[in-house]
Amino acid sequence: MVLINFMSKHAPAGEMKKNLNDLLSKINAMEIVASNEFEKGAVKILKALVEGETHSINELEHLKKAIDLLTLELFKVQNKISG
Repeated sequence: MVLINFMSKHAPAGEMKKNLNDLLSKINAMEIVASNEFEKGAVKILKALVEGETHSINELEHLKKAIDLLTLELFKVQNKISG
């Protein structure tokens, strides 16, 4: 339920990354105490999901920057055409 509540907030990227890092720390602690193959497998899955989510947030931030730069260039071109 933690991930569902976490995802429904639509927090800023920095806060989401902090929360994911906190979750990853907890998962790493779980990995240390995992005693059987099932627990070790579950930890690997959780770790992959959290790392994937972090990667997605980073990629989205890069996309936003690229869109901003493209928009700026479009305005420059528009001003050259209009001006």
